Amino acid sequence: MVSEFAVIYSPQFLEHDTGAFHPENPGRLTAIVAALQGVPWADAIDWRSPTATSQRQVLPYILKLHNPEYVEALRRLAQEGGGYVDGDTPVSPHSYDVALLAVSAWLDGVDYVLTTGHSAFVLVRPPGHHAIRNRGMGFCLFSNTAVAAHYALAQAGIGRVAILDWDVHHGNGTQALVEDHPRICYCSIHQSPAYPGTGRAEERGEYNNVLNVPMPAGSIGADYQAQFEGQLIPFLKAFEPDLLIISAGYDANKADPLAGIALQPQDFGRFTKACSAVCDRILFGLEGGYDHEALSQSVLATIAARLGLD
Repeated sequence: MVSEFAVIYSPQFLEHDTGAFHPENPGRLTAIVAALQGVPWADAIDWRSPTATSQRQVLPYILKLHNPEYVEALRRLAQEGGGYVDGDTPVSPHSYDVALLAVSAWLDGVDYVLTTGHSAFVLVRPPGHHAIRNRGMGFCLFSNTAVAAHYALAQAGIGRVAILDWDVHHGNGTQALVEDHPRICYCSIHQSPAYPGTGRAEERGEYNNVLNVPMPAGSIGADYQAQFEGQLIPFLKAFEPDLLIISAGYDANKADPLAGIALQPQDFGRFTKACSAVCDRILFGLEGGYDHEALSQSVLATIAARLGLD
């Protein structure tokens, strides 16, 4: 049983204002926080605030993957009162600073897992797995997971990093920003066809380091479990990573309004247990999930499984 589990969170993440009717809204995080504070094992959670990283400290990691022109345009857009980077992705006056803090929290998560050997869940918004090198898209501003993976490789004792993306949508941004690196592998299980229309099974990466597992609408937990056992876990284990990063989106729940997969919250506990066979050091970070009840219960199932409490 894992003895400790950190949740890295700040109320500042609520300041990314997407508007009253946007599915990626602050209520997602407040629902998860309330659920975590109400469980019988709440004292097992080590709540941590993200490091108040200055722009000068966090920007170099972002600029390794994102074009400086895009980063500066995003900063100016927020400074001038906000707008949209695409039709789905609003920017408010605080969004740039919040997005910087989200990246900082992901880097803190890497540091925590590598220093303690325990797991952590980075509870942030905006999400990141759709952000590509030169623009944000699909509710995402910076590619949090990809930045964290590259950062991890610079830490002592980390030779390889694996990323598993179980969000219902393919992480096109993450894949694009890691597929040319031989010491990072990326695998995604996602609904297809669905936004953003990427993630074909034939895509293997420059070093055979990509695995995409498209799933038809209506797939249930047993369908996913078969793919975990038959493809995902063997692929991840064969890569022999020193750190496993999970892009933990929960919009594959049956209750979620933005997709058509029919998982239940407890399925994510099963996936978490399966991932324990890959690597001792696991970092989770929030991506999608837009039904607040299903989202919060899925996060509980994930953490409980990692703590050995389910």
